Amino acid sequence: MNMKKPRRPLTLRDVSEASGVSEMTVSRVLRNRGDVSASTREKVLTAARTLGYVPNKIAGGLASQRVNLVAVVIPSLSNMVFPDVLGGISAELDDTGLQPVVGVTNYSPSREDAVLYDMLSWRPSGVILAGLEHSAVARAMLDNAGLPVVEIMDIDGDAIDTVVGISHRRAGAEMAEQILNAGYRRIGFIGTHMPEDHRARKRLAGFEDRLSEAGVTLAAREYYQGGSSLQKGRELTERILTREPDLDFLYFSNDMIGAGGLLWCLEKGFDIPNRLGLAGFNGVDLLDGLPMRLTTTDARRIEIGRRAARIVAGKETAPEDGIVALAPTFRPGDTIRKT
Repeated sequence: MNMKKPRRPLTLRDVSEASGVSEMTVSRVLRNRGDVSASTREKVLTAARTLGYVPNKIAGGLASQRVNLVAVVIPSLSNMVFPDVLGGISAELDDTGLQPVVGVTNYSPSREDAVLYDMLSWRPSGVILAGLEHSAVARAMLDNAGLPVVEIMDIDGDAIDTVVGISHRRAGAEMAEQILNAGYRRIGFIGTHMPEDHRARKRLAGFEDRLSEAGVTLAAREYYQGGSSLQKGRELTERILTREPDLDFLYFSNDMIGAGGLLWCLEKGFDIPNRLGLAGFNGVDLLDGLPMRLTTTDARRIEIGRRAARIVAGKETAPEDGIVALAPTFRPGDTIRKT
């Protein structure tokens, strides 16, 4: 991972030099004023997008300052993980005078570009955003924002500034190790289609790599689209076990669908964990109310939110390499054989 480099906010002059157009014309284009030819307008907009330039919406008298807001960009509010992250951020900012402002991307890169553009135009004091995978436009905006940028949840990739999270590859590999040590060999996986769910994809890659080292391959897999729910967990568990009735373990990409799968298996009278083992991911509070405690991995989400907020607020100095790595924590629960 590259060492952090000093950054400064881009100016109209940067866009002017990149486009070969005067600063006054650049200003008219970016304020959507008339009297500019289509070709000149496109030249300016292309240069601005390529550079990652974001206009400053703060009044002229305050243009050299920043507002007391922290931009927090997350993919979902329906996912049970992110309210916990937001709770950690809010708790740590409580005594700083900084307020979190939340933007939701719905796992869409183009939506993330739009959210970042709007938020950065108000010159926040820092940015906290989920994940390491961003479009070239988003990376350019963040790289040239001249403010603290903390990417959260994941450390398997290249940081823009600072990352706070766990290794999802490690989390998947460690779960595979626990499952193998407990003697399971006919293992199925249930999870989302993963074009944009990068962290789930990395967990599965780590999981399969560790299985492969032991000479085991996934016996079956079942994918779904859209949000997670107990009902989807029930339906997918029924589907995979109807197709592959000799599976002895199911690894779910999150606790919500894992909980649905567990409820279905208990209703059908499966001997858990002897005949069939189950595991999820995240360690959400939902698991406290189940008839059996689902095996899972604590993704350290509250602490991730706290540490990110501390760095943005200046309470904690980011490490020189820009990586704050927390350890995913295995929680055995009741749905895996004791070893």
